[in-house]
Amino acid sequence: MSAPPAPTAQPSAGATDAPASSLSEPASSAGPASPADPVDAARRPALDWRLRFAALSLIWGFSFLLIKVGTDGYAPFQVALGRLLSGTAVLAVAMAVKRERLPRTARTWGHLAVAAFFLNALPFSLFAYAELTIPSTLAGICNATSPLWGMALSLVALSEDRPTRRRVAGLGLGFLGVLTVLGAWQGFSGLDFTGTAMALLASLSYPVGWIYVRRTLAGSGSSTLALTGSQLFLGTVQLAVVTPLFTSAPAGFPLLPTLAVVALGALGTGLAVLLQYGLVTEVGPTTAQMVTYFIPVIATAAGVTVLGEQLSWNTPVGALVVLAGAALTQSRPRAARATAPPEPAPARR
Repeated sequence: MSAPPAPTAQPSAGATDAPASSLSEPASSAGPASPADPVDAARRPALDWRLRFAALSLIWGFSFLLIKVGTDGYAPFQVALGRLLSGTAVLAVAMAVKRERLPRTARTWGHLAVAAFFLNALPFSLFAYAELTIPSTLAGICNATSPLWGMALSLVALSEDRPTRRRVAGLGLGFLGVLTVLGAWQGFSGLDFTGTAMALLASLSYPVGWIYVRRTLAGSGSSTLALTGSQLFLGTVQLAVVTPLFTSAPAGFPLLPTLAVVALGALGTGLAVLLQYGLVTEVGPTTAQMVTYFIPVIATAAGVTVLGEQLSWNTPVGALVVLAGAALTQSRPRAARATAPPEPAPARR
């Protein structure tokens, strides 16, 4: 992910590992570069963007299953710390290969520390704690509320985001879907309130971090890869300090939970960030963020088929309503799309 000169798009709202800098990557939404351009064709990745899009959807969709498996052998803080450790290692290798330089100013590092808390340390820990008492399917659906929280917060915190009937309707529809998932008409019976609240709070944490990044780190001068790698490193340090205070050292390293935590970080936090940046650069943020709508579907399918989790009718129905509301908040009327200025082309390296 290249250094963002100005924030133009919100990253995949369901992205459980959305990097701070993914908010601000200017990219063309017109689609892949034309094959007629020999320079662009030569620089285009060998693997078609649709395959990478599918891979990213699967990786993030299965993240909730991996969290559940990881908590079978480790404390939630340990799962979050292991996730950040392996994710940071992947990005450190990518930075070394590309010879990226770390941010140089104390101001940037300070803002990255705040971003690391809201985008990594806090939500990763909350989701791990939540899945001690709620199924991974519900955690994945709660994660899908991030674009709803993001739109609600941006209307208050970002002056450039104006409320429209379409957005307000999307918010209302989305939160109606949340109430459907939670079974509000039944008095939320059979629902673990604490675990569900933690998952929703984790989903709220992402847009808080995104908005903070938009207001503080746009135009910082460092590459997006350097910013994201530094952010993950700071999140790792934060959890490395906190984890020993609330947990004891694990008695052993059970194979399956250990593999789940390593895969969660290396794939769901490290590789996924690189895939997302490549998609934003190639097909634009609008198309790339559509991965949001596949994550809860995959998380639900994985939880039911692999972990044997049970679903009542209101869970998938409510999830569809949540996704419809989220899509509505992200859409614009046709006339507005026609008159909107084109997004700047991505800087290519």
